[in-house]
Amino acid sequence: MGKNLPKLAIVGRPNVGKSALFNRLCKQRISIVDEAEGITRDRLYAKADFFGHPYEVIDTGGIDPHSKISFNESIRRQAEIAIEEADALVFVVDGKVGLTELDEEVARILHRKEKPVVLAVNKVDNLDQMDRIHDFHCLGFPEIEGISAVHGLHVVELLEKAFRTTKWEEEVEIDDGALKVAIVGRPNVGKSTLVNHLLDEERCLVSPIAGTTRDSIDIDVEVDGKKYRLIDTAGIRRKGAEHEVVDKFAAIRTQRALERADLCLLLLDAEAGITAQEKRIAKEIESLGKGCILLFNKWDLVKGFRMEHCLQSVHTEVPFLSHCPTLFISAKTGRNLEKIYTQMNEVYSQAHFRVSTGELNRFMEKAMQSYHPPMLGGKRLRIYYIAQVDVHPPQFVLFVNRPDLMVDTYKKYLINTFRKTFGFIGVPLRFALKGKAKRETKEKEKNTIEVS
Repeated sequence: MGKNLPKLAIVGRPNVGKSALFNRLCKQRISIVDEAEGITRDRLYAKADFFGHPYEVIDTGGIDPHSKISFNESIRRQAEIAIEEADALVFVVDGKVGLTELDEEVARILHRKEKPVVLAVNKVDNLDQMDRIHDFHCLGFPEIEGISAVHGLHVVELLEKAFRTTKWEEEVEIDDGALKVAIVGRPNVGKSTLVNHLLDEERCLVSPIAGTTRDSIDIDVEVDGKKYRLIDTAGIRRKGAEHEVVDKFAAIRTQRALERADLCLLLLDAEAGITAQEKRIAKEIESLGKGCILLFNKWDLVKGFRMEHCLQSVHTEVPFLSHCPTLFISAKTGRNLEKIYTQMNEVYSQAHFRVSTGELNRFMEKAMQSYHPPMLGGKRLRIYYIAQVDVHPPQFVLFVNRPDLMVDTYKKYLINTFRKTFGFIGVPLRFALKGKAKRETKEKEKNTIEVS
């Protein structure tokens, strides 16, 4: 990560909600929020995150040249320093109070600075109050957004406008050979409890309140001489429940954790079973080509229900999970947790497994003899040969006469037979079809089209 992070300064007259917005962006109560004027005297700095990009946010004291507060000149000076060093500015005004002379004076100061400015009309607590922003168009800032710093309304949209011209530095992760494992699942399913038990220490905050873990936390551990990096992610909520900006950031951070992980531990609540949220996570894991281990947590609380029934419903809902190793665990009591590292090593090994071209083609010949492809329009699929072209995830290319002759039922048969033969447990597989080069004359192509 680059040392020179983009800086975003929050400015405005006193008591408009700058500190509340600062706390909202930092996801913690760093700034004191109080109705008394002049609480924030000095500049406050904190690192924050915008869709995975780090930046520095600066909270300033309220600008009021006419205030009788003795330290007001110092506050103004601190604010002007912040304005000078910032890359972008958020000018906060009070939507309830409306436009004031002080707002106009602050606007004049900001217009003299050649910095990108977004006007944030604060205390717009719901969409019905959004028309409050119209009172402030006369300040002359084209970028304007109605927000609620307290409730998080439209804060993401505000940041999008503030960083519209920012060029982000690429974040480079140093590869130290550790196996990166993302622990994912919906909120309050036991991810942090699992991490604590695996580490045998209180490393992550454990709370019965859903959504306690806001950030992705990387934790390094070494077991039997092998390094692992456990990534405890914030729980993914349903889209409709992502009202808070921090929850939107949490979902984005979880997405980034999946992208940089080698494999994933997908936790399900054994009592609740698989929900729409876990289905979405599982499909995301598969689409990203990551290995996956399925963990049914809180099994110690389940009474009168067989493991087979849990598995049957999951495999029906998400076919990919039927190829993933499954453990029935209790993160609280430690049941079956000793098997997790062994399973992780196995799945990682499977993701990097290569099959020789000779073995692949002998398999394909046998599979096609056992079950011939169906005829379509008088034509039958012919598979000339197959080759593995990549690992992690394993990728294969089938050279065929016509890709459109591969029907879904035959594709499913080949994949299921392929897994029975070669394994690839817990790993998504990628198959691509490459058609035969067209050497036929145009007249022959025309006749083929007519026959079809």
